[in-house]
Amino acid sequence: MSSNNANLAMQRIVRLVDENSFMETGSLVTARNTDFNLSAKKAPSDGVIVGHGLIGGKLVFLYSQDASVLNGTIGEMHAKKIASVYDMALKMGAPVIGFLDCGGLRLQEAVDALDGFGQIYAKEAEASGVVPQISVVFGNCGGGLSVIPAMCDFAYIEASSGRMFVNSPDSIPGNRVEKCDTADAVFQSEESGCIDRCGSEDEIFADIRALIEMLPSNNGGTVYTEECEDDLNRACESMAQMKGDPRYLLQEVSDGHVFVETKVSYARNMVTGFIKLNGMTVGAVANCTEVYDEEGKLSEKYDRSLSARGCNKAAEFVQFCDAFSIPVLTLTNAGGFYASMCSEKNLAKALARMTYAFANTTSGKVNLITGETYGSAYVSMNSKSIGADLVYAWEDAKIGMMDADMAAKIMYPDAGGDELAAKAKEYEALQSDVTTAAQRGYVDLIITPADTRKYLIAAFEMLYSKKIGTPDKKHGTK
Repeated sequence: MSSNNANLAMQRIVRLVDENSFMETGSLVTARNTDFNLSAKKAPSDGVIVGHGLIGGKLVFLYSQDASVLNGTIGEMHAKKIASVYDMALKMGAPVIGFLDCGGLRLQEAVDALDGFGQIYAKEAEASGVVPQISVVFGNCGGGLSVIPAMCDFAYIEASSGRMFVNSPDSIPGNRVEKCDTADAVFQSEESGCIDRCGSEDEIFADIRALIEMLPSNNGGTVYTEECEDDLNRACESMAQMKGDPRYLLQEVSDGHVFVETKVSYARNMVTGFIKLNGMTVGAVANCTEVYDEEGKLSEKYDRSLSARGCNKAAEFVQFCDAFSIPVLTLTNAGGFYASMCSEKNLAKALARMTYAFANTTSGKVNLITGETYGSAYVSMNSKSIGADLVYAWEDAKIGMMDADMAAKIMYPDAGGDELAAKAKEYEALQSDVTTAAQRGYVDLIITPADTRKYLIAAFEMLYSKKIGTPDKKHGTK
């Protein structure tokens, strides 16, 4: 184990892993290139610390760039060390965690440095869907380096010093950094779709530890991560009153009230993250119409429409879950699509991507309808039609083609107010009532909100041994 704990790159590793568990490898590696007097500059470990350690007793492999050595730039041996981490992680079936703090490519090594970039990309692609990949941006992460966190399954950025960009803000036509700092941590977490959380180092390390505890170590691992000490039949009494905020609902049903959210600040009208049910990790995707703060006050409000960003967020998350055989729960409360010029340009493709992800997933899939869900939005949100194994609905849920008042106006355009009201009531009873959907087999069970936890546990227990054959093809195209 390295004794160089004064080094910031090493300090970050030591703070994340279990005490005294980190073992450094390749500590004597240094740059081979001698061009431009590079050999005269000291390059201990060639600017990156690599090795393995434990998080909650689980094996993980790590690399941490050292900005104090040649500004943390990537050269030939630097890249080879990172690639070696991936090689070991793939052999051992363990997650990879990378700390990025880099000045970009090492100019003195030119094409060797470029080849190193390519090696890291290739290893990320090889590991994708085999072991979880996590990255944290602590300093600069610009140009081609920004591809590294983007290719990871989960990425974090330190709020005060982390900067991530493809092009610097000043190089974007019509922009200056003082106008819009597109490299800023908050901007990246809210706009890029790459970042799971922006926060302090302590907050990020706590999130990573919680995430590692949730995830299987590899695509052959089990989703049962620990014994459940929570009451399996625990009633969730306040679910109905808070149904607009799925973050609250997911905390309520999860073992120990633990919900690990992903992409926290991006597409806030769609919620993704992990819960545990009787010790089993379950991925959750939920429509969000309300957000309550810690004091229980309404802080954000959204309509029930699906957005392009929300659909892309859900699709990426579901694909990750399927790759690691993590079952998926959806909380559905959706109707219609977000209407804007930007959305119209992107929504069809994003909606197709989400629909494909749900339909193509072979892991266990349970859909809980918590509110009103209408039209194609309902179909795309993991409905029975596209392959949900079980669909549950709360007693006051509504499922149908569209809102009853709107349907009545379309069917009876010349009717007066009283007739429209009567027809709307009739339409809701015949077409939108949850009992109607259950009678047609689109809903398997109508449950009370308070009983949600015990029914979800029973559902995923039953689906644990699910096996499904897939058509013989190389891969899909969405």
